[in-house]
Amino acid sequence: MSTEPKKLLKPSPKIIDSHIHIWSSDLKKYPPAAGFTQKDYWFPKFTVDDLLKHCRPLGVTRFNLVQMTWYGLNHRYILDTIASSPKNFVGTGVVQAITDVAGPSPKRTMLALAKAGIVAFRIRGKSTRPPFKMGKQWMDHSGYNEMFRTGADHNLSLSFLMKPSDLPELNRMCTRFPDTPVILDHMGGIGFKGDVKNDQLSALCRMAQHPKVLVKIGAFWTQGSKNPPHLELLPAIKRIIDSFGPDRCMWESASGHFPLHPSEQRYKAGLKLIQDHADFLNPSDKEQLLFGTAQRLFFCDSLVTN
Repeated sequence: MSTEPKKLLKPSPKIIDSHIHIWSSDLKKYPPAAGFTQKDYWFPKFTVDDLLKHCRPLGVTRFNLVQMTWYGLNHRYILDTIASSPKNFVGTGVVQAITDVAGPSPKRTMLALAKAGIVAFRIRGKSTRPPFKMGKQWMDHSGYNEMFRTGADHNLSLSFLMKPSDLPELNRMCTRFPDTPVILDHMGGIGFKGDVKNDQLSALCRMAQHPKVLVKIGAFWTQGSKNPPHLELLPAIKRIIDSFGPDRCMWESASGHFPLHPSEQRYKAGLKLIQDHADFLNPSDKEQLLFGTAQRLFFCDSLVTN
């Protein structure tokens, strides 16, 4: 049986995973970018069929597919997956903010990808990318300005993989471009090295002053003790949701590691933390976190770009 994209039957969305990775072992159809080989893959494959096998029994039927590093700027695999079932899949792509005449402008690339279902664009913070010779204002470049303007004009989100040390620069850009939808992946990177620090959590919560900033609540396997059931993260999760509101928070697994970490140990535990253990959330709050926010952000008709 093929492990490549296929349509879901009778989609009935209950839960949206706002951050998931997939990739193929078909190196001829979906080759890695120049400089990468299959040896760079976490494991040989995690296809859309593998994803659905694990997630559909848990009620997760819609997904935001985040471009894998080893595919570089070639989005073919997630684009093919989106095309196979656009009611169930959208994507977060990668666009170069800093480029030369050999590549198109960020705006042109964003709009071209948006027509095919890529509705968010990932930006790495200064702390999560190779070092460039740029100061504290590491987004002080015309390419980043163009990405923020394009996001505001066309309702396309900029999704940041960063650490708390990057928040001051993002705060500066959100102040300049208040209409740009911005997503903080993985709860803004708090707790990656162990316990959640209060100063980091406070810095993250201050970003709630920008109405267009949203937070992905998840990647629990990267934070705190990194082990299920992740109960030590509940106070931080409560504070984030209290600051931003449930309608600006959305659940993510931030996963693609099933062969190494079975569903029961990672994916299911991430869901259960919200469904069963976050008793400070009422049913409406949980619905927003698990479905409503991501539905409005990723699957809204207003995202269709002319």
